[in-house]
Amino acid sequence: YIYYGIKIATLLLITNVMISCTDLLEPKPITQLPDLNSVFDTRGRILAQVNGLYAGLKSGNFLGGRMQMYLDVRGEDFQNRTNNGVTGLFAWNHSQAPSNAEVTNAWSAGYATINRVNVFLKGLDDNPGIITDAEANQCRAEARTIRAMAYFYLSQLYCRPFSLNSGNNPGLPLRLTANTTDSGVSLARSTVAAVYTQILADLNFAELNLPLDNGSPLLNTTRMHRNSVIAFKVRVYLVMGNYANVLTEAARIVGQTTAPFSSTSGVMFSLAPNILSVFSTPYTAAESILSMPMSSADVPGTQNALAGYYLPGNISGGAAEYRFDAAGIISNPAFAPTTDARYTSLTILVTTPAASAGRWCFKYRNTPPPIDFVPVMRYSEVLLSYAEALARENMAGVDATALALLNAVRTRSSGSAYTSAGLATSAALVNAILLERRIEFFGEGIRSIDITRLQLPFRGTITTAAQNYVWPIPQAELDNNPAMVQN
Repeated sequence: YIYYGIKIATLLLITNVMISCTDLLEPKPITQLPDLNSVFDTRGRILAQVNGLYAGLKSGNFLGGRMQMYLDVRGEDFQNRTNNGVTGLFAWNHSQAPSNAEVTNAWSAGYATINRVNVFLKGLDDNPGIITDAEANQCRAEARTIRAMAYFYLSQLYCRPFSLNSGNNPGLPLRLTANTTDSGVSLARSTVAAVYTQILADLNFAELNLPLDNGSPLLNTTRMHRNSVIAFKVRVYLVMGNYANVLTEAARIVGQTTAPFSSTSGVMFSLAPNILSVFSTPYTAAESILSMPMSSADVPGTQNALAGYYLPGNISGGAAEYRFDAAGIISNPAFAPTTDARYTSLTILVTTPAASAGRWCFKYRNTPPPIDFVPVMRYSEVLLSYAEALARENMAGVDATALALLNAVRTRSSGSAYTSAGLATSAALVNAILLERRIEFFGEGIRSIDITRLQLPFRGTITTAAQNYVWPIPQAELDNNPAMVQN
């Protein structure tokens, strides 16, 4: 199955730049792979292939919608309404099986993206001099960032937390070379720690070779640049529990030491004054670090769009799959229904029809077609990660900067702020930050990441020792990779 995914990924990479009038009049058999070097023979073809790498990352089965949905509904804040076995039911109730389509498709989409990158990197190395060294390294940097992100997201579903057993549990097969045939299919799982080492190696290379600014708000939101890579490193180090490095990396892009904590170099990140603007056209607010762009001509595909999952059935485009669980974050006193813009602007109450009754996530509403940009990373996450690391590294009391970072995010939307007297201890501050993350990022694929990095139980009962704490390795991978072992 991995071979199949690799072959398809290679074909897609090639066809991104090979289609022309001549090709359409004299088509080559789809099973015939042309000479890979022929798609690296001009500058235009090379640069066009980078778009293909992003297209793989934003597949509807990956970061185009489903990955964010899986990572949210595994937590405790959403209630499944349809019992639809193809729209996250088994992710939600933690009953995934190795043969389930979701288990197979997410794995396949992730590794297809990884192999696209590997094929591209090999083609670039095999065809020097077509573009300048600086251009080549920028292409490599974007490609390696995409590969790092694919490995990171796969590890969130298929691997035990990094913090468990110091990363020495089975991780993922680290496929780092181009595969265009069925050779090399047998590859054992590296440790979780080794996977994260590779993720950071890719990100560190990328940081050194990406531009400070891509030249427009749209490109800064949808293509990698230096500060977006640093922001992703903040997330990676937080998941690893390496709070000292969270502080180091966050300080490099949070350029101010007091509110409003805007960046001062590279792409200038800052919190949007109104959070609703983050989820509205043109989706290029200064806090949108990375989003997967969609348009009427380029949508996530059937049953992949976040609007379909989270909108109630009485709104066009809504499939009424997941509403808020009444016992979850929506009922927490810190999420004030009258004074918090995230409640008043980004949730919606439905009373009729009965099938849609309840409160729903309203972050994704531009349908049909579903053209909402899919958020991957926002600046508010960096600020809250920075705050958490400061609080955990300064346990003697309530860290003033951590408190200010927390309140910068909270008061942007809420009518209330935390005080040092009200929190009293660093542990209380950490808990307030974690709670704020649940309020700020519902529906964005963050909750499951927080649960696993902190080794919390799912649904209050599924602990890290449980087999279903993570997803099973797909049966197709086990059948075709003799070196693979099951979770």
